[in-house]
Amino acid sequence: MTRFALLLVLATLSGCRPEQPQPKPELTIAAAANLTDVFQRVGPRFEADTGIHPIFSFASTAQLARQIENAAPFDVFAAADSEHVAQLEQKGLLTAGSRAIYARGVLALWIPASSKAAVERVQDLTLPGVHVIAVAKPELAPYGQASVDTLQKLGIWEQVKPKVVYAENISMARQYGQSKNADAVFTAYSLVLHEAGKVIQVDETLHKPIDQELGIVAKSNRQEAARKFVAFLLTGAGKTILASYGYQSPAPSR
Repeated sequence: MTRFALLLVLATLSGCRPEQPQPKPELTIAAAANLTDVFQRVGPRFEADTGIHPIFSFASTAQLARQIENAAPFDVFAAADSEHVAQLEQKGLLTAGSRAIYARGVLALWIPASSKAAVERVQDLTLPGVHVIAVAKPELAPYGQASVDTLQKLGIWEQVKPKVVYAENISMARQYGQSKNADAVFTAYSLVLHEAGKVIQVDETLHKPIDQELGIVAKSNRQEAARKFVAFLLTGAGKTILASYGYQSPAPSR
């Protein structure tokens, strides 16, 4: 009887244990490196609004597109251009009808506070006091291509080319300035908006518009959650957060 009573008590206690909280649903987003800072604010707000925990993987747009082609388990692709998203759609790797421009990026020239270069405009990069200019690899990063296009449009590319050092993505280009290894840095305005030093917004007529598109990965088994994230950026609080980091609204469709 004593043994039976003990088993009965244990069974009763186990039944009174509080239920373990269910893990939150997750969503994996392949995000262009220029989104590194702004998505640190987008993530918590999206999770608070939807209960879905976003996991971000940051890299250059070209690198992320290649990973999706190689079946990386992403749910959403937020690129820094339109071309790579269009290419994935043409290959059937994105959910039909999920492509959309979520922001227009702004290119900036950042002169870190540690830099002694007297730069007031992009053309001043030709001055002898400027020794190292950090730029994201143009073949990988749309912002890097916009940087080169700007220098070519101004007719100073050949003069400054020997000073250029290339980074794998736009976030790493910023690190050159943060580590005092560059006198000037071409990067996304959103990444240096709150940095010390001088930030010069580049005239957008000097390069192709940086229209940033997104798309839902076709093989994702989280299509509904992915659609919620897309809506959050296009029409929800995410749109306001993007604007607070200097991103412009997409140009109206023709």
